[in-house]
Amino acid sequence: MGLGQATFERGGAALRVENVRLIDGVSDDVVDDAVLESDADGWITYAGPAAQAPEAHPDVRVIDGRGGTLLPGLFDCHTHLGLPSDRSLVETALLTDPVLATLRTAERLSRTLASGITSVRDLGGLPAAFRDAVATGLVAGPRVQTSVGVISHTGGHADDTLPGGRSLGLDYCELADDVPGVRKAARRMLRSGADVIKICTSGGISSAHDDPDDQDLLDEEIAAVVDEARRHGERPVAAHAQGRAGILAAIRGGVRSVEHGFGIDDEGCDLIGEKGAFLVPTLSAVFQPLDPRTTTPWRYQKKLRWNELAKENLAEAIARKVRIAAGTDAGITPHGQNLFELSCLVELGMSPMEAIRAATSAGAHLLGVEDTLGTLRTGYAADLVLCASDPLRDIGVLSAPENIALVAQQGVIHRLALPPAEPRAAGRNGPHAGARP
Repeated sequence: MGLGQATFERGGAALRVENVRLIDGVSDDVVDDAVLESDADGWITYAGPAAQAPEAHPDVRVIDGRGGTLLPGLFDCHTHLGLPSDRSLVETALLTDPVLATLRTAERLSRTLASGITSVRDLGGLPAAFRDAVATGLVAGPRVQTSVGVISHTGGHADDTLPGGRSLGLDYCELADDVPGVRKAARRMLRSGADVIKICTSGGISSAHDDPDDQDLLDEEIAAVVDEARRHGERPVAAHAQGRAGILAAIRGGVRSVEHGFGIDDEGCDLIGEKGAFLVPTLSAVFQPLDPRTTTPWRYQKKLRWNELAKENLAEAIARKVRIAAGTDAGITPHGQNLFELSCLVELGMSPMEAIRAATSAGAHLLGVEDTLGTLRTGYAADLVLCASDPLRDIGVLSAPENIALVAQQGVIHRLALPPAEPRAAGRNGPHAGARP
């Protein structure tokens, strides 16, 4: 099941948003006095200047945006919604009741949606049932694509064996050590409902037994997973790839996206362009400080080394206009603070508009839903986020939850934090132009 397919079947709601500055997620142009309308099925019928907007209809809910900035629903292309960001994996795996864990995951989905993220790609730890629960309206959350699990080799980044030899028994960690093994692991993920296959082609900062410079899956194993994904509905493959060797191996092997990419160099940038792949730099994790008092020494030392390398290399990738989609590594980084990623992208050289596109139209292209999501244009789904301030002046305003005044998916409002409108006299747009329930 692809992103949003079942959600689209739920239908939407007729909606009109007025008195907003509109950023469509594709162009550099901003419409300063704009109106957006969607029909009863939640599809945009108009998005443009107020002077050219159709008359408001009595049966359409009208929202006065108070001069805020209306954006497409935003994408986070690298989450771990099944993992808490405030508890260790040991506590989560060994000390948490499964029912409580499920309810906490549902709460994280809701909190992520309220932050302005209307679509996610989850890359390990989120069962497909959560995607289906969101799609059918059982729980509130972003539209979901999920990898369900992560494929790695023994001793690699997804090996959940602790330094003392005990395994945490994480059911989303798949270990495979040869070509038949990775094919079988990919098939198990597909059987579990994966929309995308997640592999590890390098070691990692947060894994005890390897290093980002290490290559994880071998070239022939990467190719085998990509082949399995291609044969099953042309599903994409995402690669955890932090060091140079893993990055190059992933791109040459045909993955759709390089996750993290901390060690990317000119050759990696060139290859991504040649292959039409994406880089998802997860800068929120890079900019997140670690406390040496609460962090294992091996992880702290790796992070000290790699943080500055990552900033330097990813700033160069941004300067070279590598195709980037926004992703946060939420679960490693805090849930519900996803849009901090855009501030990180701007700090390393993107313009605010480029950062917004990384989280809108670029995210939609990476997830293969660019024909329905990622932009505010006629014919697209009315996934909307209204920011009370102007993110082009200060991209950081998107990071503050109190600045997110409206979140809607296909015209259905999930968050509305605007004060009641002042009554307005009937005029060009009729007596129904004020906000009303």
